[in-house]
Amino acid sequence: MSGALKEVRNRIKSVQSTQQITKAMKMVSAAKLRRAQDAIIQMRPYAQKLQEMLTNIVGSAEGDISNPLAKVREVKKVLLIVITSDRGLCGGYNSNIIKLAKLDINEKYASQFAKGNVTILPIGKKAFEYFSKNKYKIIDNYWSLFSDLNFENVANAAKYAMDSFANGEVDAIDIIYSEFKNAGTQVFVAEPFLPVKKSTAAKGAPRADFIFEPDKNILVQELMPKILNTQLYKSMLDANASEHGARMTAMDKATDNAQELLKTLKISYNRARQAAITTELTEIVSGAAALQG
Repeated sequence: MSGALKEVRNRIKSVQSTQQITKAMKMVSAAKLRRAQDAIIQMRPYAQKLQEMLTNIVGSAEGDISNPLAKVREVKKVLLIVITSDRGLCGGYNSNIIKLAKLDINEKYASQFAKGNVTILPIGKKAFEYFSKNKYKIIDNYWSLFSDLNFENVANAAKYAMDSFANGEVDAIDIIYSEFKNAGTQVFVAEPFLPVKKSTAAKGAPRADFIFEPDKNILVQELMPKILNTQLYKSMLDANASEHGARMTAMDKATDNAQELLKTLKISYNRARQAAITTELTEIVSGAAALQG
């Protein structure tokens, strides 16, 4: 019985150590989440307004803007920008993004994938490792952006995507990431990046009437890359906040599960200890009775 007691004691110590780790990770993620949440809340209205303005301009131009980033072509080659995290222990966050990427390929680009014309641009170590191991065609230059997340580094990845589209190397680009709602909720989305979408106004509705200064083409050619850089940066900030929110939630649940497991183990330990004491008492009484007899 002493061996069983020792085993239960060791399990209790192990669970207590794990619980301390999960508590610490939850606190670290909560602190990082606050900063990441502030960043995306400040960025989102600006990025959304820029995106709305861009789609309105392209939609109201009626073909008189000669920008290669707005050109719609037959989709033969596709680039998917898949944004995951660098680290795990965040529940199903990374696996859900990878599942969405595979679903996007199967539903929209199955024929292109069968011909080997779907390329993945992974951002985040988890996406890079998964698509590398599973022999997908990948671009491995930008997967470590989260190690130094800033606008300049993200703009380099966006420039690569825009140059690939403008040069005709790909005909469509999608971004797959997690949109941050709150600490416990992330919405996994796959949205088009290029070509730039046109706004679809209702039939008979007045079109946006923009006054361009200096020239329409010059202005749009300057604005469009900057707006697309901002769109990708906003997606990165969303993913960063979603990761910390998912990890904080996962570590909180892990801490609660450890507490429940500790209760069960302590009950088992007490029962085993009581059984051992009862056995020893029985042996003592039996021995005394034998001596008296």
